[in-house]
Amino acid sequence: MPHEIGLITILAAGFGLALVLGFIVQRLGLPTLVGYLLAGIVIGPHTPGFTADIGLAGQLAEIGVMLLMFGVGLHFSLNDLLSVKRIAVPGAIVQILVALSMGMGLAIAWGWSIGEAIVFGFCLSVASTVVLLRALESGGILNSMNGRIAVGWLVVEDLVMVLLLVLLPAFAAPVAEGESLNLVSVSQVVGITLLKVAAFIIFMLVVGKRLFPKILWMVASSGSRELFTLCVVAAAVAFAYGASILFDVSFALGAFFAGMMMRESEFAHRAADESLPLRDAFAVLFFVSVGMLFDPMVLIEHPVHVLLTTLVVILGKTLAAVALVLLFRYPLSTALTVGVSLAQIGEFSFILAGLGMSLGLVSDEAMSLVLAAAMLSIALNPALFVVIKPLREWVLKRSFWARKLDARDDPLAQLPLSVDQSLLKGQAVLVGYGTIGRPIAKAFDEHDVKVVIAEAQRERVDALREKGRLAVTGDAGEPVVLVQAHIMHASLLIITIKDLIKVRQMIDTARTLNPEIKILLCAQSDEEAELMRKQYDVETFLAENELANAISNRALQHWKSISH
Repeated sequence: MPHEIGLITILAAGFGLALVLGFIVQRLGLPTLVGYLLAGIVIGPHTPGFTADIGLAGQLAEIGVMLLMFGVGLHFSLNDLLSVKRIAVPGAIVQILVALSMGMGLAIAWGWSIGEAIVFGFCLSVASTVVLLRALESGGILNSMNGRIAVGWLVVEDLVMVLLLVLLPAFAAPVAEGESLNLVSVSQVVGITLLKVAAFIIFMLVVGKRLFPKILWMVASSGSRELFTLCVVAAAVAFAYGASILFDVSFALGAFFAGMMMRESEFAHRAADESLPLRDAFAVLFFVSVGMLFDPMVLIEHPVHVLLTTLVVILGKTLAAVALVLLFRYPLSTALTVGVSLAQIGEFSFILAGLGMSLGLVSDEAMSLVLAAAMLSIALNPALFVVIKPLREWVLKRSFWARKLDARDDPLAQLPLSVDQSLLKGQAVLVGYGTIGRPIAKAFDEHDVKVVIAEAQRERVDALREKGRLAVTGDAGEPVVLVQAHIMHASLLIITIKDLIKVRQMIDTARTLNPEIKILLCAQSDEEAELMRKQYDVETFLAENELANAISNRALQHWKSISH
């Protein structure tokens, strides 16, 4: 041949097979990621027929890692994490330690080295964000409290893995060579590594946070869509490469922070949308290249190893997460959702295992076991989400203890006995403490109106309690929540949530317990407002109209002040 076509060949074979196998597995009800991994197995060196250039595949995978981590950073929301930090942070850390212990226990029992056992355990401890988000979206629970806790939990896992990717090379050399760890020398290496990372983070926070939004604004003002897309991708790859050269940190960390800084721009959503096709394309190549490392013979030669590894991921992690969530006094439904969410491993496990192989810590057998457990757990994960509801109902019918767990005596679900009873007569009950409820509560405070807040997010209620506010947590569609808010003696009920079914339940409960109560409802449209007024005889308001009126009043006041 007059020129090399290895790159074109791997692109054609990788994309083509990924499309075909991804389509087939999706028709079977499985995540497409399973098809991408299978495509890699087909063109890998461990199966007969065509074998792609694994060296080129590794470089394409590195680009895929950069763009994957860039996407994680671009969607990383510190506020979302902080809203569930009381359970997500300690829960994720303890669950990682439990899974790490189980994985290390298996590896040591099989006679592996301590370094390989540690990396193997960490690979089994972190779930796939991609798989989780798709499962929550398909189940319609992504924006529910259970969904937010699961996502926050995985965000903490991702952050731990990012830190591990930075620190692992510092431990790798002596461990891979079979030397004992010298605490002084290792501490020095880790200290230098952390100083470099700290310098990089400071640089990104001081320079990147100011530079990224300005660059995006300048390019966006040109009106060229292709230049904007090019700017986003160039920033992700260039900053990842620059971070590696200047600060000696991984491509993954550089790309992650590039995404975080770009999130600060007003064009963050557009950046995410414009770069999504390219990120998806290279993510496919990443999973294909990972599949090329899988040796199917591990299923024949070490079936028990595969089974035990998969059980750690599906059963061990799930039971550990369920127990932890229950210990935090959350209901059984939340515990089951979080537990099933973690019952798989994915992209971070592959990245970590790949780094371990490059550092001489992880063998081909360990990599194949991680891949086998990933494919099996990802394939089974959608089915686990389907069985949550019938499993919960089955357990509740047969176990008094389970019924007790499902209706937890949460201290935040009821007002303290020390509350002055005079504050619970003629008060207003405000359902929802979000963007609409918060200014209403503030206005009540300014006018000394007695109010009890009912909010689904437990962390918000905890924060309100710390400020001395009267608040209860729970789904206000359930009568018990309004009862705990003393709806029987309230004079006004304000409902700011969007779920129309729950709104109807609340109105029925309030009217049953307190026929004279006045109800004020935040409607989502004029049609909904008219419908609710006719059906329930309630007063309604549109949040958008109220906001527009408030802005108009402020603008008129400003105009009058400068015109006189």
